[in-house]
Order: sequence, then C-alpha cells, then structure tokens
Amino acid sequence: RSIRGTEAMTSALPSRGDIDEAARALGLATTPSELQGALLGWLAGGGSADGHWLAAVMADPALPSPAAGSPLQRLREHAVEQLDARDFALDLLVADDDASLAERSGSLFEWCRGFLGGFGLGAGEDPPLSEESREALADIAKLAAATPQDDGDEEDEAALVEISEFIRVAALLLHGDCVLGPRHRRSMH
Repeated sequence: RSIRGTEAMTSALPSRGDIDEAARALGLATTPSELQGALLGWLAGGGSADGHWLAAVMADPALPSPAAGSPLQRLREHAVEQLDARDFALDLLVADDDASLAERSGSLFEWCRGFLGGFGLGAGEDPPLSEESREALADIAKLAAATPQDDGDEEDEAALVEISEFIRVAALLLHGDCVLGPRHRRSMH
C-alpha cells in the first residue's frame, strides 16, 4: 500500500496474472500491460471513469462492465485513485524486475501502445496540450513503436528504469493538461 500523508490508498493494483485471467475470460486480445496503459490513457485524456470504461477503452460497446470486486474493476479503482492522488505516484503494470530485459521492455512498450490508443479515445481530436505534453506524447508514440532487446547490460537496465520513470511523469502530465487543468478552471468560475 502506498501512503499519502494520512490517507492510505484503498485499492491495490491487481496482479498481471489476475488481469490476464479476467481479460481472457472476456475474450480480450490484450496483455495486462496494454490494458492498464489503455485505461490510464483513457482516463488521462478525460475519458469517464464510470463502470463502462472497458467497453470504451476496447472500443467494443458489447463488452460488459467489470463486476464489483473483479480484477478489472480493481484495476480501474487503482488507476482513478492514483491519478487523483497528485503525489506523482503511478504504478505501471509491467513485467516484474526478475523478468528478462526483453520481457520488461516489451511489456513497457505494450503499455505505451495501450496508453496511446486509450488517450486518443479519451482526449479526442484536439486535446488542450502544453508543448511539454505534446513532446511527451510523441515520445510515448516512439516507445510504442520500439522493439524489445533480447539482452542487455547495466546501461540498458538503467535506461529502462529511466524510461519507466519518464512514462509515469508523461502520463501524469497529460492527465494534468486534459483533466486537472480543465477541472481547476471550472472550479474557479
């Protein structure tokens, strides 16, 4: 659990295995990393956090709303909490540290592909992005097109950690431009 001041997060991030199992049960052809990326992209772009997020993110209106307490519902709750926390913490559902460099980088690139798709659906055609956010989105697009490396050295390991941190910050920055900024402006009027 992550602690923010005196307030504890109420939802834990479900495991990749639980998300994978729930996605397969619905016949979804997506990885846990890509699905979480799509959800966070959708929310960062201003998409609704209601129970119909899965149908919206997967662009399939026939998909049911995730059941209360299900791994997919817990995934949504965790994402909403983290984006609303403003403590700059964001858990990425990617391969564990003990996985190979190829698996970890591959799951990070899958996350980026999901994020781009979800963000495009949530933000629409012309989102209110700062220059910094536009650059961050372009960088996420480059990562989404990247191919994982089979092996690497300590330098590659360090680069992957930096890329992960960049992605966290970029997602929060985009959420700030598309959701928090407009929300703040509305509350001032």
